[in-house]
Amino acid sequence: MKYKERNRLARLLHRSMVRIALCLITVIFLEGVYSHTAVRVQAEDQEQDTESEEFQGQLYARSAVLMDGDSGRVLYGKDEDVPRPMASTTKIMTCILALEQMKDDTETVKASENAAGQPKVHLGVSVGEEYYLKDLLYSLMLESHNDSAVMIAEHIGGSVRGFASLMNEKARELGCENTYFITPNGLDAADEKGVHSTTAKELARIMKYCIHDSDKSGEFLQITGTQSYSFQDVSGSRSFTCSNHNAFLTMMDGALSGKTGFTGDAGYCYVGALCRDGKTFIVALLACGWPNNKSYKWADTRALMEYGLAHYSYRNLWKGMELPDIPVVKGVPDHGDLSGPSTLGVKIEDEPEEWNYLVREDEQADVELNLEKQLNAPVKAGEAVGQISCTLNGESLESWEIVTVDGKSERDFIWCMKQIVDRYIKINQEK
Repeated sequence: MKYKERNRLARLLHRSMVRIALCLITVIFLEGVYSHTAVRVQAEDQEQDTESEEFQGQLYARSAVLMDGDSGRVLYGKDEDVPRPMASTTKIMTCILALEQMKDDTETVKASENAAGQPKVHLGVSVGEEYYLKDLLYSLMLESHNDSAVMIAEHIGGSVRGFASLMNEKARELGCENTYFITPNGLDAADEKGVHSTTAKELARIMKYCIHDSDKSGEFLQITGTQSYSFQDVSGSRSFTCSNHNAFLTMMDGALSGKTGFTGDAGYCYVGALCRDGKTFIVALLACGWPNNKSYKWADTRALMEYGLAHYSYRNLWKGMELPDIPVVKGVPDHGDLSGPSTLGVKIEDEPEEWNYLVREDEQADVELNLEKQLNAPVKAGEAVGQISCTLNGESLESWEIVTVDGKSERDFIWCMKQIVDRYIKINQEK
């Protein structure tokens, strides 16, 4: 019995050892799999972390744009074509129209009952008071006063509705097809034609016009870059001091201009411009949070501006090229023979020595040549026969026209007869 008992115990021990060994092998295997998986997951997490460091995934604004302030190209967009209310960012259009319509610094504006009745934020004008138009522009842009906006609108447009028509007309001139103005101050409004609104891309486009394209861009930048401004009404009985509420001006080096805005429908909005290292950027934000998220617009603006500064620089995109001569059908032969090839030389009209454009480090421009394969005589000098186009990411950037260097007459019957007669005369003279 003892022998059998020892064998039974040995077998049990052997089975236990086998089970323990299998468990250890399983644990080691699973540990290796887990370790490999953990490394892979960690690597993926690091990759995701790297991606999340870029501003695109962190913007608070529902609509946002980063624009090249020189060319107007959208460098980054988030729902940039979605129309949304834009609150007091409206006032950049009010200001630039007033500057373009203003006669001189002595032009005065009288307060109407409608203007005096505007809600806060307001200057607090009374019916019949007179103010200099130039002073109201500082009130409009620094403190965002709603009554000043209405005074300006009624003075220039005859009425708020009349001024809104001028605003919409200017928007169309700038290519803003999804912008609709109803008020000069940006208060929430709607009528039979739609809602007072714009898109982030078109708001940035309007800002580009204000700081870059308008003949009054210098005056606009002067007003919007002023930190504090004091003035009186025309009678001198009331005095005011306006302080600039655009915190972006002191937030980043190179800040040029900007306008904040807020209404219940629009949320916090902002449009601003920066120029540094020869590069100009415009940021437009719509629906960038609601109370108590007033700082969201500054975080988004900084993130977008810093992205532009870090990743975009000017590069010469011009690639010179040799252009072939173009055959001319029925054209006078090149060497004066009765027959023979007829061609014309061509050139690039206003060919640049170099063409610098703001691009990201990984962007490459495509240059395409479109040239007529042949021409029909007669051809005039300077006649357009083709085009060189430059595109970037499928977007057309610039084009140059190709024109003929000289003209070319037609090889018709009269020309041929003249050649024959001339040759006959020349032969006889030589005899």
